[in-house]
Amino acid sequence: MTSLSDLQARARILFPGLLLAITIAVAARFLSDHYAAPVMLFALLIGMAFNFMADQERTSEGVVFASKSLLRLGIVLLGARITLGDITGIGTSGLVTVAGLMALTIGFGFICAKLFSRGWRFAILTGGAVAICGASAALALAAVIPVNDKTERNVLFTVVAVTTLSTIAMIIYPVLFGLAGLSDAQSGFLIGATVHDVAQVVGAGYSISTEAGDMATIVKLLRVTLLPVVLIIVALSTMQRGSGFSQVRLPLFVIGFGAVTLANSTGLIPAVVAAAAVNGSSWLLVVAISALGVRTNMKAMLDLGWRHVAIIVLETIFLLGLAWAAISTGVAGV
Repeated sequence: MTSLSDLQARARILFPGLLLAITIAVAARFLSDHYAAPVMLFALLIGMAFNFMADQERTSEGVVFASKSLLRLGIVLLGARITLGDITGIGTSGLVTVAGLMALTIGFGFICAKLFSRGWRFAILTGGAVAICGASAALALAAVIPVNDKTERNVLFTVVAVTTLSTIAMIIYPVLFGLAGLSDAQSGFLIGATVHDVAQVVGAGYSISTEAGDMATIVKLLRVTLLPVVLIIVALSTMQRGSGFSQVRLPLFVIGFGAVTLANSTGLIPAVVAAAAVNGSSWLLVVAISALGVRTNMKAMLDLGWRHVAIIVLETIFLLGLAWAAISTGVAGV
């Protein structure tokens, strides 16, 4: 059993690195609030500027703890954002459409990865991030798939890419959908089904109208709700690669995420507590991203090449095309 003195010693070891990650996260939040840019992007860029501290004895363990353990806790608390009641208004056709869009986009990611000679881990990271909920999905999936020497830089690239593409989409999509003559409900559905990050979905949706914003938010929440299903499927399939099925164990944070989601859906979590958990999750994910930035070498990012960019751009265009087809044919029920 761990004694109090052991915990205090552990805290002293972790403190400098944790303080660094938290400081970067606070700075990123400040810049995001004042300049209306994605907080995740600021956290990554500032973190990368402190890469020289990643291997220093005083800070290394705390940075690793922030990028892994705090990340998992943030994902667990993310479940408090989701309630099944929020998405009932979309109907069965909408549910099936969104689930189909996600599955096809992730499958398309594997095809792109094969065409551009990238690995299956990268296919899961990018396909899941594009299909589900951007940076949060990339972080959650990275915690499930087996780690190799390219995992951290691929995660960082995916977060940067989906955040950048989300920001571009937030600006372009409302104009594009308006020129196409789509209704507010149709535009809201498309934004919720195709824009990667939640903040950009809200910004784009409500820039059109309240109806579009409400629809975009509901569809986006539906995509986030399906994250634990994808995590379980990925965890089971990747674990089976290295062991028999009887030895497969789901990571505790996946179980925790599902438990919090279920509790929130059934009203067991008071609204005040759920709001605090969502806010805490947001901060923990920013701190984790800050730590990931510190651990990432910019040269390694630049060495990734154009194939990485091509894959995630193609996945984004593919998802938009599928969703637009679902709207045009009436499959989405909007």
